[in-house]
Amino acid sequence: MMLKNMRVQRKSRTDKAGLRAWASNLVSALLVAFASILAGVLVSGCNSDDEEALNPIDTAKMQQTVAELAEDMLVPGAVVILHTPKGSFEYTYGVSQYSGSEPTRFDQHLRVGSNTKTWVGTIILQMVQEGKLQLEDPVAMHWTGVPSGEQITIAQLLSMESGLHNYTTTLALNQILDQDPAYAWPQAELLKLSFDYPLDFTPGTDFGYSNTNTVLLGLIAQKLDDSTLPEIMQRRLFAPLGMTQTLFPEITDNVLPEPYAHGYMYGTNVLTMDSALPEAMQQEARDGVIMPGDQTEANPSWGWAAGAGISTARELLVWVEALVRGKLLNEEMQKLRLASVKPIDPDNPNTAYYGLGIAKFGLLYGHTGELPGYNSFMGHDPDNKVTLVVWTNLAPSVDGRDPATTIAAALINQVYRPVN
Repeated sequence: MMLKNMRVQRKSRTDKAGLRAWASNLVSALLVAFASILAGVLVSGCNSDDEEALNPIDTAKMQQTVAELAEDMLVPGAVVILHTPKGSFEYTYGVSQYSGSEPTRFDQHLRVGSNTKTWVGTIILQMVQEGKLQLEDPVAMHWTGVPSGEQITIAQLLSMESGLHNYTTTLALNQILDQDPAYAWPQAELLKLSFDYPLDFTPGTDFGYSNTNTVLLGLIAQKLDDSTLPEIMQRRLFAPLGMTQTLFPEITDNVLPEPYAHGYMYGTNVLTMDSALPEAMQQEARDGVIMPGDQTEANPSWGWAAGAGISTARELLVWVEALVRGKLLNEEMQKLRLASVKPIDPDNPNTAYYGLGIAKFGLLYGHTGELPGYNSFMGHDPDNKVTLVVWTNLAPSVDGRDPATTIAAALINQVYRPVN
């Protein structure tokens, strides 16, 4: 889930939601859409006997599914890693560069967007374990100048319940992203874009996906650890897990390490704020009249703690399993984290869930990520021992779909046995 602009209303816009909308309720809408695709399928997966819950892996059918969806969404390249007790499916589709010939690879670096939020959330929970802060602490105790900072808690930042306006919904940010894509955004400028607006709702009364929350958490982590966020992540997360190909860049760094996949987007940031591309442009893209723009070296500092991370498919798999199995938290904190997820729309029985820096799609805990050019999904079902990672090097699709999430949902429908 990430990052960009448009406010997608949680209950009325789920059909066009997702990482295309980059936005304040981006995850909200995306997760609802994802969960709706899986409605009536994942219930059977609740059976603790994975022999009953899961289908055998049908490699040919899954390859066809990925290829057909990728082609339909004009995706140049995609990577899938799926591990289950009934078999595994690992597949690379297409090319690393639009109109190029180099195939995609499992070890290619990509920008992982809002999956970065799970890194920051883990660090904050580690600090809670260490007594450096408490989940009930008001934000004002750790960072000054936040509107209603005395009423907003650390837990509400983690669970997207603060009400702070999402700075990535603003026209001002999106205009600069188009005019100066290499601009290195100081965090103070990102916060000002948010704080110029009133709260979207009273803290603790609703769910509203806002990248402002995670930027604040990143700043608080730096303050409490007396270090930079790249160094904190390396020391606390990546090194302990042996993740040598995962990093969090400095705000002046817009280069992906070799090897990497180029990332593409049709249209502009401003043009994609509201919805899918206009139908005429969609057809022009399908006819090859217009080409996607290369977003590979656009500076991700506008996402910072909310979405600037870099990783590979292999290491996203390592991360999501560690995230869900609690390899970096103590047992008590891990139980609290997994138990924290709750429906983002209590009125929708098929809604997805969100908690303390972690999401849940059906039976899979994890997150999604998008910023211009890249879409990724990571999820792990600890009961049935299913892990899935998908990335694509185009985001969003011309019709507003989220390519990696769309592919992930289709594959999950093939993994779990339907309800009888």
